[in-house]
Amino acid sequence: MLLPTETVYGLGADASNPAAVAAIFEAKGRPRFNPLIAHVHDAEAAARIAAFDDRAQALAAAFWPGPLTIVAPIRDAAAVCDLARAGLDTVAIRVPGHPLSRAVLAAFGGAVVAPSANRSGRPSPTTFADAFAETGDKADAALDGGPCAVGLESTVVAVLDGPVRLLRPGAVTRAQLEAVVGPLAQADDDARRSPGRLALHYAPDAPVRIDAAAPREGEAFLAFGPWPDGEGVFNLSPTADLAEAAANLFAFLRAADRVRPTAIAVAPIPDEGLGEAINDRLRRAAGFVG
Repeated sequence: MLLPTETVYGLGADASNPAAVAAIFEAKGRPRFNPLIAHVHDAEAAARIAAFDDRAQALAAAFWPGPLTIVAPIRDAAAVCDLARAGLDTVAIRVPGHPLSRAVLAAFGGAVVAPSANRSGRPSPTTFADAFAETGDKADAALDGGPCAVGLESTVVAVLDGPVRLLRPGAVTRAQLEAVVGPLAQADDDARRSPGRLALHYAPDAPVRIDAAAPREGEAFLAFGPWPDGEGVFNLSPTADLAEAAANLFAFLRAADRVRPTAIAVAPIPDEGLGEAINDRLRRAAGFVG
C-alpha cells in the first residue's frame, strides 16, 4: 500500500509477515541488510514491541506522534519479523503524525513497515504523484494524503546501552532531542541499525553539486533565499526558511532532474537546526558520505 506520512510517502506492508516484507524489499530493490522502520498507532503499541527505558519513554512522550524513530531492543520479535529488522536484536519504531496513516494503523492493529515509496537510492517521494510514479505498480492500494508537510524522513535515534545516539538527522533536531535526553553521541558502529545511511542515497539521475554559489551552464539550480527566477531555477525557500526548504527538497530535486540538466547545483544551506538533516540528504545525494 502507498501510504502518506508527515515525512514522506511510504510503501507499507504487515511487519509480521515475512512474505509481505520480502515483497517490499523486492519492489524497492532495497538491500536486505538495511532494516525497515515499523510504524504503530500509539506509544503503548510501540512499548509492547520494543523494550523502552526511561529515555525512550521520555522521547516518545515529547515527540510522538511525529517524525522521530526510536531504535530499541526488540521485545516482541513476532510483531516485526526478522527480515524487517535485518536480523538485528533491535527494532526501529515510530508513531507517525499523518491522520491517514494513523487511521490505517488503528484499523490494522499491528505494526506496518513503510519505507519510502521509491526505488532504493532515489529521492524519497513527498507527493502522491511522485510516489505512484515510482512504485504505484507494486502496490495493491494507494492513499493520496496530499503533499507531505515535513518532507524529510524521520530523525532516528538509538536508545540502547550508553548515551543516546543520533543515527539519522531529521525534522526533530539535535537541540530538541538534547533538551530531553542530554548530549547525543554520534552513530559510530550503530549506523547499521538505521535506514538512510548508505553513502549514495536520495540521488536523482543528474549529478548533484552542493554548496554552489551559482549554477554553471547547463545546470539546474536549487536556490535558498533571495534569487532571481529563471529557467531551471527551483527555490527551496525564497525567505531562507529551513522548514520550507525541507518540505520542498525532494520534490524540487525530482523537478530539477526532469529538465535533464548536466548537473543539479544546490545553494549552501546553513548546517544548523533542520539544516543538519537537509545537508545530510544533500551530501548523500552527491555521494559525499563514506
